[in-house]
Amino acid sequence: MSQLASTALSVLDLAPIRQGSSAAETFRDSVSLAQRAEQLGYTRYWLAEHHNIPGIASAATSVLIGHVAGHTSTLRVGSGGIMLPNHPPLVIAEQFGTLETLYPGRIDLGLGRAPGSDGATMRAMRRSAHAGVDDFPEQLSELRRYLGDAEPGQQVKAVPGQSTHVPIWLLGSSGYSAQLAARLGLPFAFAAQFAPGYLFEALRLYRDNFRPSEHLDKPYAMVGLPVIAAENDSMAHYLATSAQQKFLNLIRGKPTQSQPPVEQLDWSPMEQSQVNQFLGAAVIGGPETVKAGLEEFQARTGADELMINSDFYDHADRLRSYEIVADVAR
Repeated sequence: MSQLASTALSVLDLAPIRQGSSAAETFRDSVSLAQRAEQLGYTRYWLAEHHNIPGIASAATSVLIGHVAGHTSTLRVGSGGIMLPNHPPLVIAEQFGTLETLYPGRIDLGLGRAPGSDGATMRAMRRSAHAGVDDFPEQLSELRRYLGDAEPGQQVKAVPGQSTHVPIWLLGSSGYSAQLAARLGLPFAFAAQFAPGYLFEALRLYRDNFRPSEHLDKPYAMVGLPVIAAENDSMAHYLATSAQQKFLNLIRGKPTQSQPPVEQLDWSPMEQSQVNQFLGAAVIGGPETVKAGLEEFQARTGADELMINSDFYDHADRLRSYEIVADVAR
């Protein structure tokens, strides 16, 4: 058996809103994808907190997690991630304690410290520009107290939340969360789906500094990566232009809804290089190319789990991509 066959596969859904479509249709697509992922044997299905981005519909992340969990039965559903400094820890404990109570044993709480938004949106959320940098460990400790067993004399409790022990993951694209996850003995997820540059150093820091805990006796690393799988290489590269347009528009400061694929992109060499940096870990191709790419990536990273983000314009193409990945992984 190849290493890939024994590696858990999961789904990262950024809840894309297509050009000419709506958030309501996005939510229907998320349920459809989650149900198909469950049938295909994927381990977990995560949604991410973003704000004021016209092409992403998962701002109310915990609400959407509950919606997806309610339409599936075995799939683990969670956040990849909740941006903790945007929220009081008590509120997140109550939200995820509620989700865990409704869907026991199926909820994950992945946490990040980035804003998931621009400066104006940060101010609208009453978030300080410095929030999350200095006090993230304290916020995390407070959140963990609300999800753990109540301590003697504890005045404020999360109801529901207390004693639910919702599994916490730390997410990151640098070494900060890798080292914090290692120190606390928590699982770690690296965001190579948009920031692959620091991947190997972050994994090294996590594994070298890991301390066993009540949660884990050894490191557990998940890596997010972009995968565009289609019936052949040329079709996959054509369909990948939707993801490339997303990053190109971000670079230009004009984020848009998901765009249809195009035969040729109108970009400068510098823009092309910048987009390629975002998508540096991407695996794009037909079944054999994708299988080889995933096997090589898993071998290089030693990831315990791969979280696949497949960014397509057409929902049927996205479903097919996850089917191809599941097939080649077997």
